[in-house]
Amino acid sequence: MSDSQEISLDFTGLRATFLNCTLKRSPEPSHTQGLVDASAAIMRKHGVEVDVLRVIDHDIATGVYPDMREHGWESDAWPEIYPGILDSQILVVAGPIWLGDNSSVTKKVIERIYSLSSLLNDKGQYLFYGRVAGCLITGNEDGIKHCAQNILYSLQHVGYTIPPNADAGWIGEAGPGPSYLDPGSGGPENDFTNRNTTFMTWNLMHLARMLTVAGGVPGHGNQRSEWNAGTRFDWENPEYRS
Repeated sequence: MSDSQEISLDFTGLRATFLNCTLKRSPEPSHTQGLVDASAAIMRKHGVEVDVLRVIDHDIATGVYPDMREHGWESDAWPEIYPGILDSQILVVAGPIWLGDNSSVTKKVIERIYSLSSLLNDKGQYLFYGRVAGCLITGNEDGIKHCAQNILYSLQHVGYTIPPNADAGWIGEAGPGPSYLDPGSGGPENDFTNRNTTFMTWNLMHLARMLTVAGGVPGHGNQRSEWNAGTRFDWENPEYRS
């Protein structure tokens, strides 16, 4: 019996948010959106509720606080956006490569996610515990792994769980050339990209369900609230050991 016969492939009840960090405002076509659509289609086929947000279409302030209107900004869309992220068991940050690095919009998104890192869940853990994350990268210059490692490190640092093979991307030939959705680019037909996108998508769904069924990450040894209250979870200062 194959694994697919032994486990349910129905992920109804899970929710995913894709943050498209393209520099192009709607309705301009986004190559990143093309790769987002491929991953989102698999999730929707198996019951996941999917929300896709093109970040640049929203007036998100720059800063590292949950609501920058409390810190001198006249407007900030982030307080209306992040509840949807918190309601999702899966987060995918997707964006293009510029000058070998993540887009400025991607960096702003990471900063605003980090702005919530001081908040705790009902176990006293960092807020994003019990959720999974991955990333998608597009472009026509080198840098997929560099961009992915920056995003995935940042997301695990604030509490997301990163499954195996949690990144995928497509780049054309180094230098000026066709982008993912351009006619003749070969992007949508690229087996390497399609395989990695598929693996990432399924691993996100599998691990999200595992964590949801388990009630998240066990709440011992990782509770900020308990540490602040003096609990040390068997940590000992070597200077005081006999």
